[in-house]
Amino acid sequence: MRVNSRKIKSIGDRVQKARKNKDITQERLAEMVGVSTGYIGFIEQGQRMPSIKTADKLARVLGVKLSDLFE
Repeated sequence: MRVNSRKIKSIGDRVQKARKNKDITQERLAEMVGVSTGYIGFIEQGQRMPSIKTADKLARVLGVKLSDLFE
């Protein structure tokens, strides 16, 4: 399935907003999720779409529902 760049950017915006609301750095979030800091940056910038597995980890760490990241 192909996802448009606007959708990917909106997911990144939601991740960034949730991260900042939790006062977590990209570095700390990456450590908690088990990915690189650069990958978190790519997600937040809308350059990468996280896998469902990574998105689930992000949601858990950030205290949001998985579905909230994709709305």
